[in-house]
Amino acid sequence: MKATYYGQSCVEFDFDGIKVLLDPFVTYNPLAKDIDVNTIKPDYIFLSHGHQDHVADMATVQKNSGATVLAIVETAEWVRKQGVPEDKVIEFNLGGTVQLPFGSVKMVYAVHTNSTPDGQYGGLPVGFVFNVKGKKIYFAGDTALTMEMKLLADIGLDWAFLPIGGYYTMDVDDAIKAAEFINCDRVVGIHYDSFPPIKIDKQLALDKFQNTDVSLSLPKIGETIEL
Repeated sequence: MKATYYGQSCVEFDFDGIKVLLDPFVTYNPLAKDIDVNTIKPDYIFLSHGHQDHVADMATVQKNSGATVLAIVETAEWVRKQGVPEDKVIEFNLGGTVQLPFGSVKMVYAVHTNSTPDGQYGGLPVGFVFNVKGKKIYFAGDTALTMEMKLLADIGLDWAFLPIGGYYTMDVDDAIKAAEFINCDRVVGIHYDSFPPIKIDKQLALDKFQNTDVSLSLPKIGETIEL
């Protein structure tokens, strides 16, 4: 299994040939200027919520790839309005689990706000837990630190993709505490550096994690890591 980081919260998992893209925001991210969004062709697209910096390239990527898009009910309705065919949209809700060819995905709690780019109510923001061939990966989406994360502590997470930029989401210090809450010792940082308010000192972040039993990975944009 592999994960490729495309900046902000955009991550693509490669589950032994099945590609799963989360929160596609590439074209409007100046840090991702060297990434050609037209080359990204996943089988599935997951949206954690409807804010522009998580869905801006959804329609383009879906049209190029024919991917199936999965999201909470209200955000899924916005997806349909972008011209995505009905049979290419899967809506589900908090606590729900979908079975897909690569494994299962459970929608879990997040604390943030959510509206779609047209200003409509987008339902609740969410995270996802992927269970693929015995490995469990938590993609937190945009969230503050929340006590509900402790509900994930006993499921045996192998990796956690956590926001670390602060300002709009939890910061590095809260991400360290979140890793403790979820009992996961391998974290990949997301949602940082794309805009001035979420610019971080990467070395300081790495140093802070170094003082814990949790590893922090900060892949470069376009870099692929093994999971």
